[in-house]
Amino acid sequence: MCDARLFGPQADAIDLTVLPITAADTVEALADAVLSQAPDWFALGGLSMGGIVAMEVVRQAPERVAGLALMDTNPLAEADAVRARRQPQMDKAAAGQLEAVMRDEMKPNYLTDGPNRAGILDLCMEMALDLGPEVFLRQSRALRDRPDQCETLRRFDRPALVLCGREDSLCPLSRHELMHQLLAKSTLSVIEGAGHLPTLEQPDKTTAALRRWLEEI
Repeated sequence: MCDARLFGPQADAIDLTVLPITAADTVEALADAVLSQAPDWFALGGLSMGGIVAMEVVRQAPERVAGLALMDTNPLAEADAVRARRQPQMDKAAAGQLEAVMRDEMKPNYLTDGPNRAGILDLCMEMALDLGPEVFLRQSRALRDRPDQCETLRRFDRPALVLCGREDSLCPLSRHELMHQLLAKSTLSVIEGAGHLPTLEQPDKTTAALRRWLEEI
């Protein structure tokens, strides 16, 4: 439930294009939409659900991806425990309670403590409400039904960055260590003082890691 503002600090330092992943309710269709808008040859990065879609882009068209940056994301299919919590959230959002879902069940898990926490949480709420409940429902279904992408990563042999906030409770460090092991040409970057959204929590450190990755491509 984020838009291009998630990468606002990086857009000031890196030439990037942010593509929406809001118009379909499967990861496969979202990846196909990305490929329809992307150049023939491009470096690809994604955070959280964006990383999940990025892995599907690589599965569909590995020959087009010059390098891959996976940030605070998860290569595995949805766990049963998460799936059990998802439908009640979807029901609430469909009933007009998206703000409550974001406030009570999602935003508290996003960030570590820090001086900018309140402002970033406000931005997260603004992005979510701007996108609205229909997008929440589509993205929830896409995440719920996503495939495991471990074999996709095992086959990818171009420069890769695996990055996460040290305090990410949604997509913990262990998931990123797994991706680092699977990706033959990857670098693991753990951002101190960040949770699930290091692009906003520690923008300078995150931008520096992305620059180093791009220089390898």
